[in-house]
Amino acid sequence: MSAGITSEARLVARTIALVSDLRAYPAEVSWVEFKENNKDPQLIGKLISALSNAARLADQSFAYLVWGVRDGDHAAVGTTFQPSVEMQNNQPLELWLAQRVQPSINFTFEPIDYHGVRLVLLKIPAAPSSPVEFDRTAFIRIGSATPRLSDYPERLRALWAKLQPYVWESGLAAQFLSGDEVLARLNYAAYFDLTGQPLPDNRAGIFERLSTDRIVQRDVGGHWNITNLGAVLFAKALADFSPSIARKAVRFVAYDGASRADTVIHRQDEQRGYAAGFQGLIDYIDGLLPRNEFIGKAFREDRPLYPSIAIRELIANALIHQDMTVTGTGPLVELFADRMEITNPGQPLVSPERFLDSPPRSRNEALAALMRRMRLCEEQGTGIDKVIASVEMHQLPAPDFRTEGNAVRVVLFGPRRFAEMSPEERVRACYQHAALRYVSGQKMNNSTLRERLGIESQNASQASIIIRQALDGRLILPADPEHPRAGYVPFWAGSRP
Repeated sequence: MSAGITSEARLVARTIALVSDLRAYPAEVSWVEFKENNKDPQLIGKLISALSNAARLADQSFAYLVWGVRDGDHAAVGTTFQPSVEMQNNQPLELWLAQRVQPSINFTFEPIDYHGVRLVLLKIPAAPSSPVEFDRTAFIRIGSATPRLSDYPERLRALWAKLQPYVWESGLAAQFLSGDEVLARLNYAAYFDLTGQPLPDNRAGIFERLSTDRIVQRDVGGHWNITNLGAVLFAKALADFSPSIARKAVRFVAYDGASRADTVIHRQDEQRGYAAGFQGLIDYIDGLLPRNEFIGKAFREDRPLYPSIAIRELIANALIHQDMTVTGTGPLVELFADRMEITNPGQPLVSPERFLDSPPRSRNEALAALMRRMRLCEEQGTGIDKVIASVEMHQLPAPDFRTEGNAVRVVLFGPRRFAEMSPEERVRACYQHAALRYVSGQKMNNSTLRERLGIESQNASQASIIIRQALDGRLILPADPEHPRAGYVPFWAGSRP
């Protein structure tokens, strides 16, 4: 496509390509529907509701209804439907529909000249904040049927689960504030510093950039709102906002023993927003960690007991993956005499066993995207890889990723000799080592596992026992069953091509 093409022509070309992609599906998917000439207003209204809700469930930004495409074979046959001239109850069709669709969504009808055939495309945004209803009833698309959403409670629950994070991030932490009040509550200088943007020399420029990243939004009468996203990231003091925001502060607690019943020797509730206070929190924790003496080639140096990169990545993960809709609690970091535990509220989106290899997913996409942009967490979801790699380099026991109640907990263990590790800990280290090797394009074998666990070569049988236990637990698989010396891979590698 030439550089001189007009924006209008580019839009037309994109629309034609979109229709071609939709026609290429072997069957109608839940968020796409084809019609020829059916222009029943009641049916169109139900389909707007059903397709919008289905799009949100399918993680699609839009749903589509196309007239002029035959349902059976998706052939482009053309249509006589003209939405711009259709009337219902003495009202233009589009207005009549808009009055009956709640919450209001910006659906649009678009006539298309598709390779000489006239089509009509209805573009429907995915449900934004609550299930989309038509005439006070929400619908859903299941196969070729359009039943009421309330008749399928499992889909209704799944839809709300998709909608709640969206609602939270775009919700309002404070409303109808003057410009001075906004700047007094937010560390806007940290926003510009962390995003690598020069600080504008006027207030209009500051608010333009903050609103672009949805930190604030314009309210009526020349006033402003601070979004939940803006407050939780850049608050000067989270306590200045409602309890639902204030309780999201990161808590740090250090004990003088291995139990929560032991004496608390340090406690800090980080009142700054996550982005504004992140480095300060990491530095504070690092300053409290026990140190080990490391002798290099020429110098002695003190190193923290736990790898700094592991702590940084795990705390960042706890911030961005927490379920913000769980009230009354936020991320918690606890330091014991023999371990560190990092807990965030909410069930994980993927199984803890798959944290290492799964593509990055977050309930809080805007928060995660902005923190990645500010380089406070990993861009490509490699944070857990770095955690496990750094743990192996420090010869520490394998971290434990687990679900406890309605929370995710990660445990980093202090140094422990191989003889002091439990069978479960040894097998967990074997699995994580195999997974880390696999994502690095390598295979685990007896030799690499011995090096990982500090087993001397004359005790190779000990590594063989651990490998057998991991095989029996279906955590690893032979890389090539016909060639035992080919090494081992994690259990999920067997499902990949």
